[in-house]
Amino acid sequence: MRLVSLLPSATEIVYALGLGDDLVGVTFECDEPPSARAEKTVVVGGRDTSGMTPGEIDAYVKEQMAARADLYTLHAGALAGLAPDLILTQDLCRVCALPSDHVEDALDLLGCRADVLTLDPYSLDDVLATILTVGARAGVPERAEALVESLRERLAAVSAAVAGRPRPRVAIVEWVEPPFTAGHWVPDLVTAAGGEPVAARAGQRSVETSWEVLAGARPDVVLVTPCGFHLDGAAEQARAVAPRFPGAQVWAIDGDGLVVRPGPRLVDGVEAIAAILHPDAVPEPPAGSIARVAG
Repeated sequence: MRLVSLLPSATEIVYALGLGDDLVGVTFECDEPPSARAEKTVVVGGRDTSGMTPGEIDAYVKEQMAARADLYTLHAGALAGLAPDLILTQDLCRVCALPSDHVEDALDLLGCRADVLTLDPYSLDDVLATILTVGARAGVPERAEALVESLRERLAAVSAAVAGRPRPRVAIVEWVEPPFTAGHWVPDLVTAAGGEPVAARAGQRSVETSWEVLAGARPDVVLVTPCGFHLDGAAEQARAVAPRFPGAQVWAIDGDGLVVRPGPRLVDGVEAIAAILHPDAVPEPPAGSIARVAG
């Protein structure tokens, strides 16, 4: 089966299922594994925001949305030339990836008969279910079941390690300029790691909030996990917002690697957060995962 992934988390799922050789197309943001973007045809492009501040990125996104302009460009001809059997896309967030209706319209125009699978998880359990769905549609259900079982075993190990311990109050900052609180599956990661998410929206979209609301939730720990940034960028932003939370521990997390992409590495995120909240109960995460910046 020839697979095309139109979002980074789906690319990670495909590789975790051992289907990397079947993947023929990816997006310009698919960087895990690092070889994916170099070895595959890039069928979705977009603006490189790596040199922009969070405020500049937010302004750009709002300008594009107001103008009803696309944030992503589908290279339809390249996609059709790959003759895919299954395309993995989403409708969860128009800021994060190309919506599925854009893909379906392009396929209709090109006369391409690929199957389109839309992945829209809102909780950690939903994310695990999407792995099973991808595995089933790609013809490897047994691999998917084994992978999900192994992920659930790791979650159970964390749960057992933190059971009965006090649960710190945890505020998650998904964006800093302006501030956005945590939504979708992110609060579930905190709960699974032995914390109590505050000022969060479990199973709902992340929304813009205020620093007063976040600080008013009286968090013991603040996790800065900006979408689109790995640990270095998250740490820089965490240091900037730390003075808003006097008395709280402020930590940066590799947001793209461990928190915001709905794929198998969310379990790595649970383990990393557990190491922040209960460092004497769980192993220290790999270098480059987390950094304490204040408190």
